[in-house]
Amino acid sequence: MRLFAIRDYRHLFSAQVIALFGTGLTTVALGLLAYDLAGPRAGTVLGTALTIKMVMYVLIAPLAAAYVDRLPRRTFLFVLDAVRGVVVLALPLVTEIWHIYILIGLLQAASAAFTPTFQAVIPDIVTDESAYTRALSASQIASTMESLLSPVLAAVALTFLSFDRLFLGTSAGFLVSALLVLSTRIPDARPSTRTGAWGRAASGIRTFFRTPRLRGIMALNLVVAAAGSIVVVNTVNYVRDELGGSQTHVAWMLAASGTGTLLAALVLPRVLDRLAARTVMLTGAGVLVAATTTAATLTVAGLATWTGTAMIWAGIGIGMALIITPTGKVLRASAGRNAIPEAFAAQFSLSHLAWLITYPIAGRLGTTAGFTLTWSVLAALAGAGTIGALLLWPHHDGRRPPTSTATLTHLTPSKDHPTLAKAA
Repeated sequence: MRLFAIRDYRHLFSAQVIALFGTGLTTVALGLLAYDLAGPRAGTVLGTALTIKMVMYVLIAPLAAAYVDRLPRRTFLFVLDAVRGVVVLALPLVTEIWHIYILIGLLQAASAAFTPTFQAVIPDIVTDESAYTRALSASQIASTMESLLSPVLAAVALTFLSFDRLFLGTSAGFLVSALLVLSTRIPDARPSTRTGAWGRAASGIRTFFRTPRLRGIMALNLVVAAAGSIVVVNTVNYVRDELGGSQTHVAWMLAASGTGTLLAALVLPRVLDRLAARTVMLTGAGVLVAATTTAATLTVAGLATWTGTAMIWAGIGIGMALIITPTGKVLRASAGRNAIPEAFAAQFSLSHLAWLITYPIAGRLGTTAGFTLTWSVLAALAGAGTIGALLLWPHHDGRRPPTSTATLTHLTPSKDHPTLAKAA
């Protein structure tokens, strides 16, 4: 609560939360718009649109993080929100599928630039070191909760409104976010005295490749993306065509996955006090492998039901939460104090790179080859990511304090690492 007593942070965080929910609601409405325009090919359309999103996140986010210190940041954040509001307002007017691709490209380019700019602003507003760490955690929690609550809000809204009205609501949300940004006193960034912009953009990536536990997280990113793509891309067609549901049922099925996330979020804080993050995250990977394999098996046997599908979707939500929630703790323990923003930016890009691999599989293969083959391929990817994490992330890593300088060098990306005793 001391953190939210800081007026400028409170306004900026509120702007981020509103923008996050705007993006989440837009994703739900976009799936229904794709079905309205393409019918059985909706999975391909949505998969392509989300692939464009991931391309923008992977390419734009590092550039924004590298050059944000050269821009008037309050004006830049305001413009990004305004662009997103205008684009979302135009989405219900499209009549051709290629219109969606262009507008999604613009929308996600703005979103990809917003997040690293927001993260770069935080240390100038929250100057206390412990409060700054809490601010990073609050931002990550907001992203996680958005994935839970956006489908629920969409389901409630679709009970009373058609899906195209969701676009109007999210456009208004981006406008409110822009106004909150304007009300915040954001100082222009001081020119960095560190290495060049590209060096700063790449420093976080180098940290990931040098650190065993972070290499394990890269593998776990693939597990999350493989399972999550089934929910995000294939829910619309599966519910509408296989289960015979309505657009409201689509939102509620997405909310089932969010409910799993909530259940995990309620118990994880105490669990993480007792168990290493590695144990919790690998358990989540096992849950996701089991859920995706069960989903593929049910389509083979033709036994899919509303209840069974909802349980699988909830299981995917639980597994994703078990992996995503402890990630911030591991990142903070794996980077030096001055390298934390770069580590978070690297995870942002690398996690979306995994989605860039799985979204096209879920979309195009799901349309051309059916759900059985598609979900079997995604389950195999989830299994491969889990095995990779087991091999890349040593079991002893973070369990006990290192006993030698050699061990310290093996476990840390830099010599100035503060501590390793409880890294995982």
